[in-house]
Amino acid sequence: MTGIAGPAGPGGHGRGPLAGVRVVELAGIGPGPFAAMLLADLGADVVRVDRPGGAGLGVDPAHDLTNRGKRSVVVDLKAPAGPGTVLDLVERADVLIEGYRPGVAERLGVGPEACLARNPKLVYGRMTGWGQEGPLARRAGHDIAYIAVTGTLGMIGRPDEPPTVPANLVGDYAGGSLYLVVGVLAALQHARGAGGTGQVVDAAIVDGAAHLATMIHGMVAAGGWQDRRGANLLDGGCPFYGTYETADGRHMAVGALEPQFYAEFVDLLGVRDEVPDRGDLARWGELRATVAARFKTRTREEWTALFEGSDACVAPVLSLREAPEHPHLKARGTFVDHGGITQPAPAPRFSATPGAVHGPPAVPGADTAAVARDWDVPALVPADGPDETDQPGQPDHPDQ
Repeated sequence: MTGIAGPAGPGGHGRGPLAGVRVVELAGIGPGPFAAMLLADLGADVVRVDRPGGAGLGVDPAHDLTNRGKRSVVVDLKAPAGPGTVLDLVERADVLIEGYRPGVAERLGVGPEACLARNPKLVYGRMTGWGQEGPLARRAGHDIAYIAVTGTLGMIGRPDEPPTVPANLVGDYAGGSLYLVVGVLAALQHARGAGGTGQVVDAAIVDGAAHLATMIHGMVAAGGWQDRRGANLLDGGCPFYGTYETADGRHMAVGALEPQFYAEFVDLLGVRDEVPDRGDLARWGELRATVAARFKTRTREEWTALFEGSDACVAPVLSLREAPEHPHLKARGTFVDHGGITQPAPAPRFSATPGAVHGPPAVPGADTAAVARDWDVPALVPADGPDETDQPGQPDHPDQ
């Protein structure tokens, strides 16, 4: 299988547009680790500060892909020397990422004030669901609640069924991780400019998830979007923008929005003379029924072969295990096999400074000696030396 993979550069960080950037990640779960993974994919030297006992997904650390390309040290922030050790790392870093509830980092002695006092140019990235301020800021929550209150969840699904939960991709990773990375990179650019200083980036999933729907809000204001599920062009309400079951119980995705693409779609589907005018919204139910009945006459593979090479905007709905074998994704190297695990390759791509998967998921504490040497932080290594073979369990994150 082709894909993007590459060796780590000197000091453990990889080659890429962020080569030379040092990141301290205070271990957590979900969007914070994913954001740090993205920075590592782009070449940053990411040191994950794990706590004794670990914190993660509850799976074998060797399979926690959000920790790929990072290095790990174990520091007990509740021990007397813990905060000082992290601040020693911070003094040598460009970025810190944490995902605790508001006030937790401050109580542990590694909040923004303490960190910026040691390193005035530090970019301090904070990843939360509700944000650092507001009535719910200190409350527990998960992706589903964050996208619920922003109106995002309410847009997804059939009109006669409860809203469809889009895994945790829309909130945690799109509204959370990606906005944190954008904020961190923008703040890093400012810090490195003439007279620039460090600052705190408050990335809240509620803010990012709301921001993702900017176009939809504009369409609502213009009267081009109904504020209910399954009634609009892009939410499954349109019969030529949705999914259809095939004869073998699988599905095809149709996105034939433009007239020329729609004409090719109904021609190849063989229903041009059976369907009503697509502009007659009152007959969309009839149009959908005709298309659905036709798709049920062949298997997914048969329809895929029929539409392949056309501009009808039709594609097979693949599973996670099927996706890496799609010919287009294989040709692009969208997935890479690294360390025996098939996984998405770094994105986006760069012509001069390509990113890469620089290493396997970090095992908690396995890189203590190397980081102590590369970052010149002797306090990381206990007097009796590091135990780099320990693989602690994965209890709940302290933020939850």
